[in-house]
Formats: sequence, C-alpha cells, structure tokens
Amino acid sequence: MTEQAQGHSFNADAPLPVVVATGMSGSGLSTAMKCLEDLGYEAVDNLRLSLLEPLVSQSHDRPLVIGIDSRTRDFNAHTLLDQIAALRQRPDLRVRLLFMDAHADALQRRYTETRRPHPMALDRPVLDGIAHERVVMQPLRDAADEVVDTTYFSIHDTRRHLAGLFHLDEGPALKIFVTSFSYRQGVPRESDLVFDVRFLDNPHWDPRLRPLSGLDRPVADYVAHDPDYVDFFQNLTRLLEPLLPRYVREGKHYLTIAIGCTGGKHRSVFIAHTLAEWLKERGYKVGEAHRDLVRKEAAPAAPLTQTAATDIGLAAGESPRESR
Repeated sequence: MTEQAQGHSFNADAPLPVVVATGMSGSGLSTAMKCLEDLGYEAVDNLRLSLLEPLVSQSHDRPLVIGIDSRTRDFNAHTLLDQIAALRQRPDLRVRLLFMDAHADALQRRYTETRRPHPMALDRPVLDGIAHERVVMQPLRDAADEVVDTTYFSIHDTRRHLAGLFHLDEGPALKIFVTSFSYRQGVPRESDLVFDVRFLDNPHWDPRLRPLSGLDRPVADYVAHDPDYVDFFQNLTRLLEPLLPRYVREGKHYLTIAIGCTGGKHRSVFIAHTLAEWLKERGYKVGEAHRDLVRKEAAPAAPLTQTAATDIGLAAGESPRESR
C-alpha cells in the first residue's frame, strides 16, 4: 500500500520514518522543519520530551519530523537521547536524529541582523548564550545521524541539502550535488568526496583573468590547457563511473562532491562545472553550486552557463538569511 504525501511517495507498510530535528539556535531549525513538511512529513515543533513517545505511538498516515531544542520547557539532551534509543528498538519505526549547526560567528551575525535575543542569553551577550548552548547540545551533535552545517548556506542551500537527505521518493535514483570551494574558507562539512585541484595552473596570477571566474570562457580555456588537466579529469571520471552505481546499489540517495582550490574562484569552479555537466550527460540528477564564488566580485565575460547553481526540485529566490 502506498500513501501519497504532498506528491511524494511513502510506503505505509514499511517502518514509519521519524526525524527528530534539533540543533543550535539560529542554525536553521525552522527552515529544516518547513523543508521536511514540504517534502511530505507531518511537522510538530517545540514538543515537550514527555510527549515524544505518546506522539510517535499514535497512528500516522505520514512520516513525522519533530522539532525539539533548548527552548523546550523540559529539555535535557541525555533524556532525549535515551528516548530516541528506546524508539529505535521498535521495528515499526525508522528514527533519525538531525542536528542543525553553524559556526559561532555566523550564529552571532544572524542574531545581530535580526535583533532577536538568544534564548540562552536574554540578559547577557549573544556569544555567551551560544557558548552555553554549545555545551548543552554537544551530546546530541555527537550522536546525530545527520549534521547539517549552515555556516555558508543560504536558506535555499539548506533546503536543497535537506531535500537530498530526507526525501521520501522510493527508487534507486542517486541525486548528486557538486560544489566548488576555497580551502581558505574550509572544506564543506557536508562533503562525501573531496578533490583538491590546487596543483593546476592558477589563473589568479594572470592580471587579465584575475577578475573573472571559472564560469568564464577565458579562465576555462586557461585551466583546460594545463598539461595535467586532461589526465586528471579522465582519472576523476574513471574513478566515479564505477563508484556511483555502487552507491545506488547500497541504497545511498544523495552524494555531495566538493572540488577545492585556493580561492574558490577559478580552478575549482571550472572543474566542478565540467564535472556536473559530465554527470548530467550520464543521466544523473545533479545540483551545482559554487560556495565561495558569491564572495567575489567577478566581471562577467562570456559565461559558460547562465546560472552558477542548479537546484534539485526546489524553488529558488528565497531570502539568504533566517532568524532561527
């Protein structure tokens, strides 16, 4: 028997998917709840711990996402972990713990921009509240099945990533997300596979190419003419070609491939875009983004593509900030 939940398939004879969503205040928990609700989950936010087991034990025709965080009146991280462990013993449930996170400076900036008080710093600096909450929430982060770090994410990025992790559609389709990044800004925490392309000739040192990006034809030509580029890309695709079907066979539905260079503007952008196109040609559903390119002021010049980011089934145009 299959129930339809907002256009997404859910096998009602299988264990009920239950996602317990928690995390740091300001990291995107509200966005996570709304995203999973859009995917077909029944969303229950700010649930008291004493009501978790009774809620899950009721009859449900849709999967559940339950938001529990430090705002909850009877919140205790270890008590929540004990309840999750007990629920996981039930054969009729498939329970996953989602932890939303972000760096302290990003959390502080979001609270400053929205002028909202931190729930653990009503009478003291925001950073004090963030530090205290980090200690309280750390056991949940350590035990989480999925940790989503939104430090460099817009709301759209967050929704795209969550959709890949928690979609309800049955089937072997593998969704792939390819992103470029700057090593100066750190490796994307959500990455499954990371490739370093800093060995390629750097267009940054050519004054004519420095203002451009890897999406511009002159930069693409420059990188493609590196004597090691062809062998590298062939070896990269030769590695991925047999690997991806194995991921599908093992039941993996979402894969993030990150390509990094020094500044995240030239080499990594070109390689990530080229790899995304190669994957699309082989029939994979591919999302593409360039994490640190948006930080640069690149002059447009004959771009290879009209957009630097391709979404997987989600609408664009959302605000790049959220308050929680």
